[in-house]
Amino acid sequence: MMKIDFSGLEPRAPLRGESSELFDGISNSPSFHLPNTANFDGFQKEAIQMVKPAKGTTTLAFIFKGGVMVAADSRASMGGYISSQSVKKIIEINPYMLGTMAGGAADCQFWHRNLGIKCRLHELANKRRISVTGASKLLANILYSYRGMGLSVGTMIAGWDEKGPGLYYVDSEGGRLKGNRFSVGSGSPYAYGVLDNGHHNTRSFVYGLCILKCKRLHSRDQMHLPVGHTRFQCLLKERKLCSAPKETTELCVLSLILIFLPMLFHSRYRYDLSVEEAAELARRAIYHATFRDGASGGVASVYHVGPNGWKKLSGDDVGELHYHYYPVEVAAVEQEMTEVPVA
Repeated sequence: MMKIDFSGLEPRAPLRGESSELFDGISNSPSFHLPNTANFDGFQKEAIQMVKPAKGTTTLAFIFKGGVMVAADSRASMGGYISSQSVKKIIEINPYMLGTMAGGAADCQFWHRNLGIKCRLHELANKRRISVTGASKLLANILYSYRGMGLSVGTMIAGWDEKGPGLYYVDSEGGRLKGNRFSVGSGSPYAYGVLDNGHHNTRSFVYGLCILKCKRLHSRDQMHLPVGHTRFQCLLKERKLCSAPKETTELCVLSLILIFLPMLFHSRYRYDLSVEEAAELARRAIYHATFRDGASGGVASVYHVGPNGWKKLSGDDVGELHYHYYPVEVAAVEQEMTEVPVA
């Protein structure tokens, strides 16, 4: 039998030759039988493969100078069936700590609630909040004790403690990793692609060389340099390449580079991001993942964990974000039909 540890609640009644029915009932109720097998870790593996669910989600978190930015989508799927578009995948453990949900919804929600209870008990017993390191280690130990039993948990524990921001990845096999940025779920490759999108020095170097070459090919009056900031920072208005002759192949190639280079390096992760920039980067990463991953979608929720605790910054529908990032231009009407009155 496996039982919850009640060693700290042992009654003194048996020492006096008496019985305590109340305590006996409490200690016996949360027990369950374990399988009679020599290879416990491999138990139920074949059965799990037969009913293995097809999961999909996108969650991400990264550390920057202002704390930790956490974002996730809200779609829950059961194979090819979308069961919900409003699942809360960022779970509040305490006012200074958040957990993300990827894998089985029931497993993640239950163990995050369980972790929140244990963190509160730790705070009451020690008169101080538990650290992010301690909370992640506590969850990893719990999940490790249930390895091989079919749990499906891939979570990130993000928070702020006495040492500053902390971020850990914990899975259902008891694995635990510390890092500066993580993304978990079927849409994580696309989210990583946005987070790791280029390097600032490379972008500035190539961008400067292209402009210098264009200046040499044509006078400054004949070409339009980038003004302001648009989606692609196009050289010219109305997305025209250049006012130079079309036969200037080299200039056209450089113009294309100048048009699409900012798109490639527009969003990237770096430590010195402001809160607004970090929130926009997280939101954009979730959007791109939902755009390409059919199992992710719904609402892109963004949370910020700082020295004063966590705060929800936004929750935007990914369908509306698509038209925000890729606005649809109204095409000019070439010919308009009009009614002709009949005489």
